[in-house]
Amino acid sequence: MELALGIIWYVALIVALTCHEAAHGFAALKLGDPTAYQQGQVTLDPVPHIRREPFGTVIVPILSYLIAGWMIGWASAPYDPYWVRTNRRKAAWMSLAGPAANLTLVILAGLAIRIGISAGVFQAPESVTFEQVTEAASPGLANSIAVVLSIFFSLNLILFVFNLIPLPPLDGSDVLLLFLSDSDAERYTEFVHNGNFRIIGLMIAWYMMDIILGPAHALALNILYPGAGYH
Repeated sequence: MELALGIIWYVALIVALTCHEAAHGFAALKLGDPTAYQQGQVTLDPVPHIRREPFGTVIVPILSYLIAGWMIGWASAPYDPYWVRTNRRKAAWMSLAGPAANLTLVILAGLAIRIGISAGVFQAPESVTFEQVTEAASPGLANSIAVVLSIFFSLNLILFVFNLIPLPPLDGSDVLLLFLSDSDAERYTEFVHNGNFRIIGLMIAWYMMDIILGPAHALALNILYPGAGYH
């Protein structure tokens, strides 16, 4: 059972990361930087993304699942540093495209769950976990589908929330570029792109997830099931 759940988590993660990075690359292409497109990263084929970041797409997901019981990882899309320096606000929108892709996948999973409830296939569970956002109304294939949709919902929510934490190297650290002057944005970019600070940022963000993920998951569930009062 644990192996089957791990496989579902991993497949869902790879789909989520692929969509996330493809969205970055597609947004960059439309905003003026074709680097990711030219290097084959604007694709829903997961293989190029795994080859580019094997540590973040293979090792970290396995370790995070063994340690925390849920998966997280990362991939990356190449970009032109000169384009980023000279188009900081466009670069910020490009950064936000990845989390937006994960939010879209959360919404799609939620819609599938609501359709299943309307059809009498799913129902709101009495208690919720990352792997039990919904449950089958009767035994059978619907049980497996409910687990897949639950993990897909939870995992993309995790990636959405994690990447919006405003610490480097996460996408949320670029949101401030939308509000800073050019000179302030340049100083800010130099500061957050410091290698040591990026490592510290990741460590702090990982700690913050323990604090914010539970409330974020409960909020999403109460939107999915209005009036349910999950906490």
